[in-house]
Amino acid sequence: MSPTPLDGWTVVDLTTGIPGAYCTKLLADGGAQVVKVEAPEGDPLRRWSASGAAVPPDGDGALFSFLACSKESVVVGPGDLDTVRDLFESADVVVWSPDSSVPALSPRDIHRDHPHLVVTSITPFGLDGPWSDRPATEFTLQAWSGGIIGLGRGDPDRPPVCVGGRAGDWVSGAYAAAATLAARLRGPGELVDFSMLEAHILSLTYHPVTFFDMLDRPWQATRRLNMPGVATAKDGLIALGCATAQQFFDLCAMVGHPEWIDEKNPFSIIQRAGDVAPVIQEWLAGRTVAEIRELATAFRIPNAVVVNGANAPALDHFSERPSFLANPSYGFLQPAPPYRLTPAQLRPPAPAPRLGEHSSVTRMPHRRDPLPFSGLRVLDMTAFWAGPSCTHVLALLGAEVIHLESTTRPDGTRLIAGVPPTVDQWWEMSPIFAGLNTGKKSLTLDFATERGRELLRRLIATCDVVVENYTPRVLDQLGLGYAAVKDLRPDAIMVRMPGFGLDGPWRDHAAFAFVIEDASGLTWLTGHPDQNPVEPYSIGDPNAGVHALNGLLLALEHRRRTGEGLQVEAAMVDAALNVAAEQVIEYSAYGKLLERTGNRGPTAAPQNLYRTADTDEFGGTDSWVAIAVATDEQWEALREALGRPDWATNPDLSTADGRRAHHDGIDERLAVWCRERGAEEIIDRLWSAGVPVGKVLQPHRQGELEQLRHRGFFEELDHPVNGTARYSTWPARFSRGPERLHVRPAPLLGEHNHELLSGLGLTEAEIAALEADGVIGRAPAR
Repeated sequence: MSPTPLDGWTVVDLTTGIPGAYCTKLLADGGAQVVKVEAPEGDPLRRWSASGAAVPPDGDGALFSFLACSKESVVVGPGDLDTVRDLFESADVVVWSPDSSVPALSPRDIHRDHPHLVVTSITPFGLDGPWSDRPATEFTLQAWSGGIIGLGRGDPDRPPVCVGGRAGDWVSGAYAAAATLAARLRGPGELVDFSMLEAHILSLTYHPVTFFDMLDRPWQATRRLNMPGVATAKDGLIALGCATAQQFFDLCAMVGHPEWIDEKNPFSIIQRAGDVAPVIQEWLAGRTVAEIRELATAFRIPNAVVVNGANAPALDHFSERPSFLANPSYGFLQPAPPYRLTPAQLRPPAPAPRLGEHSSVTRMPHRRDPLPFSGLRVLDMTAFWAGPSCTHVLALLGAEVIHLESTTRPDGTRLIAGVPPTVDQWWEMSPIFAGLNTGKKSLTLDFATERGRELLRRLIATCDVVVENYTPRVLDQLGLGYAAVKDLRPDAIMVRMPGFGLDGPWRDHAAFAFVIEDASGLTWLTGHPDQNPVEPYSIGDPNAGVHALNGLLLALEHRRRTGEGLQVEAAMVDAALNVAAEQVIEYSAYGKLLERTGNRGPTAAPQNLYRTADTDEFGGTDSWVAIAVATDEQWEALREALGRPDWATNPDLSTADGRRAHHDGIDERLAVWCRERGAEEIIDRLWSAGVPVGKVLQPHRQGELEQLRHRGFFEELDHPVNGTARYSTWPARFSRGPERLHVRPAPLLGEHNHELLSGLGLTEAEIAALEADGVIGRAPAR
């Protein structure tokens, strides 16, 4: 087998919990030697099962055995720092979290004393700032991020719901791995200060601050159920979604109601959802899942099976690819890695280590550039959210990124701002496009024409990286798959981001974020337990983007070492299956199907949302706080903050099991207490006492959080059409800079046509002829 991209890297893992474990698992998959340092009692994940299944005393929990594949374990006692320092001397990277197995060593201490290391710190809010020492859980971070209420998820007559399955923890791990790889690619010696709150913002909300600044209105003022969303068919659950006007028209035709189509107001069906949804649901209830999927696919309406831990491995697409592998220690099923490299290889999973299995470890150095991706030229053939979020990071960190569009098919995010086409330059007014494409250049090129295709080939020959997220058939029809790209540029890296992969029965299915969530299990765990699940409607795209970025960074390291180009296949659904891994693992290992629990969770009790006395900014009562008690000490702190009421002194409540058994009663008491107070009073009292708490934030208010202001998470940019607005950055701060990530606004359509085409050797007359023929342009074709 050829060497893995990170062969020779040594990573010391000082973390506990999912974010650090998943970060270092992705590095281990890439071939790094990951040395997990554990206290004598071992990582708590060794004893963990989300379903409560018993872990044998002589074995490890299934989730740990997945996350620790191919790692090594070294046990270090409380005073034995010399062993850890010896590991540091021969390592390249250290990953640290607040519950570190070596609490005496802070990330700043490690960076100061071992300046050759890249030290990645994964904390809820970052290493400094007014919130840096405040307690938090994944659930309260979802609240603070605006991700619980942000995209209008859920029944407006019920409390809003978090995204299930601790998705924020998993995505934080993926972002932390990408930040670590980017820092190390620049060269040794860096402190990477990673904030989980900021990762939640990027993965659970859709540039709401930029949206509010540019259009002076929030993305959405009220919550609603998606239409049709997840529905009950004759033999199970089916998910259908419409992201474009044409898809809504096709849905109307499919269910036999073409009279609903209003071409003058294409999205009027959403406004009439309350009237038409029961009719659609009745139509779906009379047909099987297979019948509906066949019809919906024929009508090109995005659709998916609603996947869970029990049914995922048997689905034809996942079994044919294959998307699941046997765990090398215990044989249960676990997701295959979230991307595939060709011809380079990832490391095949090896058994997770037994506690202290590796008593000694041995351990190579690189280059230094002002920014990690200085000198890198990237052709960005992506659109909407997933692909641009991958290439955006490259632009923020120094790459020349050329965003390719055409006047006949501009990036779809330019079209979703709700700005009518009667407004001058309406296509330049999308906050979503603006937020995802700062620092990039824009080239319009109609490669449906022979001249456009010829110029595209010439451009590819100048690029180090090509990233695309079309359905596979698009580039197949153009004859521009990886083999063709390699002929044009032998050392090129091509990142392909299809929804369902380059092969398998679903390869050509439409793949929007919600479909990927449905097809991976992310939807299954989101929602109230007495209702059908609801789609997160957010995480599917940015999660795919950050996993594709990880695959691309591995490919860049492989090319640095070998000079060889390669293909990265980063299917959106594979990335989602990995962050939903616990469902298949629990069912395969223990026969336990994880179910929706609303706003409760497996690691904290009580955990829920509680309505406050406040009126929300829209004049309603949708004002909530999130409270999560993750330890017995936090329960004692909550009791004190409440004034030790009689009900809270019940000795049964002193343990997590007891609190979970009495969760309904605790919820009733906390609901009464919170309903009499405003959110600020609740947060001040509980947070100061050490209880994890968060305000369920309207996402366009993210910029008002003092912690984000302290860290400079939002940066202002002036746009030539839209004026000044705030733009989110990235969830990591690098000790070697840059201090500022946004250097110029998102490009106007075709803004760099002349620059880029003259760079290919075209004359002024030739460029003018291309514009006259419609091959290039500066405005959408009429």
